[in-house]
Amino acid sequence: MVQSLSSRFIDRLKARDPEAWFELWQIFGPVLQGTIRRWGRGMIGPETVRDVSQETLAALSDAIDRHDPSKGARFSTWLLAIARHTLGDELDRRNALKRGSGKRPSSLDETWTSGNSPTPDANYEAAVFRAKVHAAIRLAEGECDFMAFSIYRMRVFDGLSGKDVAVSVGISEPTVSRRLAKVRDVLRRHLEEIIGTFSFTEEELLEASRNGLELNPKKATDTLFDEALAEVFHAQVDSSPGPSTLEHR
Repeated sequence: MVQSLSSRFIDRLKARDPEAWFELWQIFGPVLQGTIRRWGRGMIGPETVRDVSQETLAALSDAIDRHDPSKGARFSTWLLAIARHTLGDELDRRNALKRGSGKRPSSLDETWTSGNSPTPDANYEAAVFRAKVHAAIRLAEGECDFMAFSIYRMRVFDGLSGKDVAVSVGISEPTVSRRLAKVRDVLRRHLEEIIGTFSFTEEELLEASRNGLELNPKKATDTLFDEALAEVFHAQVDSSPGPSTLEHR
């Protein structure tokens, strides 16, 4: 079931479904921008970072028909190679302008066959995973009752005790526990959906459980799930150059 989610998503991309491309940008756009920013080593500005990341997705649109998940390559790795190719062409173009000459851009096929495609490091892979989790949290926040999600945020993300949360919102501790359980169920459902949709290899599908986010409530305690989710949430917030999208409203 989960694997079929990623296959259907690729089919939507190949059909040029605008909503699918928007979803892809929401997940991978910030990760791409962070990676391109690191590659630039301070030599390219934010506008270039934004332009190259958008051009990467444009190049992906032209190449999506060639993506074959059965070969076992991570979609995120494939995207990384396209980003390196796009940035390289941009830097070559700038250097050529400085010299007053031109340089024929390499094709994506040449990039793949040259053996120079980038290997994703642990930071990139971790950023992709965090982006998936953060997307699931955003979806859960949008679906849940405002008070219920606020209780979950205070208890899990802010680290308040159940008693302090109960006093803060004027309800009993058992009511806090019931609200937490409902939000947790929604989070697990969205995590399964997002990770299934944007994971294209078996290894990626196992990332959630490896990071303590067991999606089957029968296999892990709720406390361990909450702790793991909070750890990923704070790592994502700390790595983001801007404010969290889950600010108190």
